[in-house]
Amino acid sequence: MHAAATQIPLFPEHDETEEPTGISIRESGRAKRLSIKVYPRGKVEVVVPRRTRARDVQAFVEEHRDWIKSTRAAFSERHTPEPFRLPARISLPGIERTIGVSYQPADDSRSVRFRLKGDILFLSGKTTDSSLCVAAIKRWLASTARTYFEPQLQALSRLTGNPYKRMRVAGQKTCWGSHSSTGTISINYCLLFLPPALVRYLMIHELSHARHMDHSRRFWAEVRRFEPDYRRLDKRLADAWQAIPTWVGIY
Repeated sequence: MHAAATQIPLFPEHDETEEPTGISIRESGRAKRLSIKVYPRGKVEVVVPRRTRARDVQAFVEEHRDWIKSTRAAFSERHTPEPFRLPARISLPGIERTIGVSYQPADDSRSVRFRLKGDILFLSGKTTDSSLCVAAIKRWLASTARTYFEPQLQALSRLTGNPYKRMRVAGQKTCWGSHSSTGTISINYCLLFLPPALVRYLMIHELSHARHMDHSRRFWAEVRRFEPDYRRLDKRLADAWQAIPTWVGIY
């Protein structure tokens, strides 16, 4: 899948200095039809099949304009929109660490690199470009998630007796994790922002798919063997998007 750089203005009266500024268009090789996703903080994404004409996308958005507005309004009642700001500190409850962020601009640079020293994450380069800074922080988050989560997943695999072939780390927009039919467990690096109990539950949940690839009674019985409090944790996980900072740009 490839993300298109196109954005369609959603509301002419919208203040372009605020986030989000419009609708992101994402081209997907797996999409069979156009679809719209409204995220809790107001972000709107249109997923389109490859080679979809721009005028067809525009018409589709116009057709669903009222639904988009009402859905965003419903979300705003539950969660006050936050302005975009680059972080000065990053709190990661999932690994019980808090990291400071230092921005070191370099006028002649076209990219942003990260370097962790102690509890400070140094970003150097074109730090005046917010998108480059966020991309660098996300790369660091993915690296950190792999370092901390892979040993934990391996230990839980041994505990439960449920195997997997490899762990993949990504910033999924619609799920916290997944278990493919080939044995790959995908872990969302945004779990770093959640409490350890939710991280552990998510891993047990995905490992249980080694035995049952559905969400049948047998699957939940397998989850319950190692996490009796799974119902409460599953409900907490469903609402945990609120813990993800706005600057991450996923939810």
